[in-house]
Amino acid sequence: MTTTPDTRLALRGPVHGTGSERRVAFGSTAGAVIEAYDFIGFGTAAALYFGTVFFPNEDPLLGTLASFATLGVGFVARPLGGIIGGHLGDRIGRKPVLVASLIVMGLATVLIGCLPTHAQVGVLAPALLVAIRIVQGLAYGAEWGGAILMTYEHAPWTQRGKFTGFVQSGFPVGLLLANLAFLASVNLPGDWKWRVPFLLSAVLVIVGLIIRSKVPESPVFEEVKESGDLVRNPVKQVIVEDWRNILRGIGLRVAETAGYAIAITYMISYLHSTELATSGETILALCIASAIGIGATAGWAALTDRIGRRPLYVWVTVFNCAWAIPMFLLVNTGLFAVVVVTIVVSYCISQNALAGAQGAWFPELFKANTRSSGASLAYQVSAMVSGVTPFLTTLLYIRFGWVGPALLFLAYSAIGLAATLVTRETWGPAERAEAARVTAATPREAGGATVAPAVVAEVSGR
Repeated sequence: MTTTPDTRLALRGPVHGTGSERRVAFGSTAGAVIEAYDFIGFGTAAALYFGTVFFPNEDPLLGTLASFATLGVGFVARPLGGIIGGHLGDRIGRKPVLVASLIVMGLATVLIGCLPTHAQVGVLAPALLVAIRIVQGLAYGAEWGGAILMTYEHAPWTQRGKFTGFVQSGFPVGLLLANLAFLASVNLPGDWKWRVPFLLSAVLVIVGLIIRSKVPESPVFEEVKESGDLVRNPVKQVIVEDWRNILRGIGLRVAETAGYAIAITYMISYLHSTELATSGETILALCIASAIGIGATAGWAALTDRIGRRPLYVWVTVFNCAWAIPMFLLVNTGLFAVVVVTIVVSYCISQNALAGAQGAWFPELFKANTRSSGASLAYQVSAMVSGVTPFLTTLLYIRFGWVGPALLFLAYSAIGLAATLVTRETWGPAERAEAARVTAATPREAGGATVAPAVVAEVSGR
């Protein structure tokens, strides 16, 4: 059955936004920054320190493999976190999930900073590290759906990309803060160089909780609740009714998140192990890319409000296919300026553009009463692929040299391009024109705007 623009625009809340959209976006972004700091900081520590601290071995490469395997455990746990968070988001609301996930992530991250090393307690040390990493994965998996949907459902119809872009830009902000922390601590004695960045998370979590506690619940969730459309088992229902969009979302995400695992996470280890750059230089390059990526992510996301979600994805995945080989050829020069430019391009175009488009595109693929579950599943299941990618990439490097990782990046990009071509556009010319018409025809009220009458009828089923 052909879906009309009117139907696609149903269940999107106040046409002009709630009036709280900026406060909600700020609160969601603040939490996203903290969770990214915690989760991504582990990746930096795994690439630079954990191989020798928790997995000592005469062969440094084996230690790196073990460290990346631990990194991957957190990604494998993310789909379960997405299922839990998605279910609760559709059943009890988006806000409780936001607060709970932030508390759990903060506690887990601080505990990492307190862990004993292998030299102190033997095999108990890596066992504890793995256990806490699983908790991190659960929390991070639950967080994204709540943060992005709260922002999406409070924002004006015609600015969904712009406002969700703020939340997506929390990732580069968190990445920047994490790498600045590791850069500042690189000269500290002994284990303090990796402990301090994790311990600092306690301060960020307290600030984040204060901000998020003042964020109002999603108006769309309230509409669904009042109309009696809450689903008893939203995860089961979205899998049965919308499994195709879940699979498409997984393909879209693989190009972004698994590509990032090669172009950034693995690249840190590659530059370090091949002595193409020092640890300090690598972290500095990441800081530069992260700083640029904050504006880049928000800019790409806002662009989708003007041109649609799908066109941007097509062009960037095509670019990534072409970028796979040159990316490694450039860093192999060992020139620091070239390394910086390469990492900036890999991050600010290859990753940021795709992440920016996902913020609005993923929620628009699913119905409002199963949106949290559907978007979270699509977003987090793909994390399993990205979680094992640094480990797989290291094995490919051992067998084929840098060509192996480059070809894997190309394969992920091709998967993303294929998924893009089979996923419907949710914000094409017809939808943009209809949204503009409804926005112009709907009066703005103090503190926000009413939902357009035609859309209210669809929401309530009347």
